[in-house]
Amino acid sequence: MKNLKQNVVWITGASSGIGKAMALEWACLGYKVVLSARRQELLEEIALEIRKSGGEALVIPVDILEEKSIEEAVQQLISTWGRLDIAVANAGFGVFGSMETLTAKDWSRQMQGNVTGLALTVKYALPHLKQTQGRIGLVGSVAAFIPNPHVGAYGASKAAVHSIGLTLQVELKGTGVSCTTIHPGFVVSEIARVDNEGLWHPNRPDPRPANLMWPTDKAAKVMVKAIMKRKRTYVFTAHGKVLLWMQRWFPSLVRTISSKGPKPE
Repeated sequence: MKNLKQNVVWITGASSGIGKAMALEWACLGYKVVLSARRQELLEEIALEIRKSGGEALVIPVDILEEKSIEEAVQQLISTWGRLDIAVANAGFGVFGSMETLTAKDWSRQMQGNVTGLALTVKYALPHLKQTQGRIGLVGSVAAFIPNPHVGAYGASKAAVHSIGLTLQVELKGTGVSCTTIHPGFVVSEIARVDNEGLWHPNRPDPRPANLMWPTDKAAKVMVKAIMKRKRTYVFTAHGKVLLWMQRWFPSLVRTISSKGPKPE
């Protein structure tokens, strides 16, 4: 890719976890990085880290639940740096509860964040990505394909992300823009520490199996590589791939395993 120093990547949900790790990875590759999330103070810390390493970073706070916030973020990054080469729709969260207990408000918030917010991120980035024949990265989850007791709303939202990715891969044919939908297995994140109202609980235990958890820096490297190679769909972590294989060939076994798993508080 020519003149790499001029290439710009925009990452939503960049204040922690996978988003932060991807931002640092792209900065190492020489990209200008636009950092977006709600927690501006954390974004500023990441931007400072990037600048100290000789990179360039721009902080633009975004609330993916607000369309105007997304639209204005794209306007600001284009006004500042004049182009966009990669947009990664990474921002998202989990809403917890059984199908019997989830409210309409719970469902609405989950879909507004993980589906509508993601789709609008792509919508406002696309005109500029078409000018650079750029790349889109959608962050889904292995949960899109397997039973998700007590996190069914989250799994449904990630299934929608997978569908959006498939649709974009058709709609973007001939434009030069690629769409990579990435479905991670267990990766270290704060998702279990955020409640259904969006409040963070730093001491809340994470029910996911610690022995299967990938570190964020390792996850970021494979995700960035998949987007750079313009892969269409990419599933990673060994256990994620195994679960998908089992769901295809032994669905009853996966249901049994899922029913015995830990429940989020």
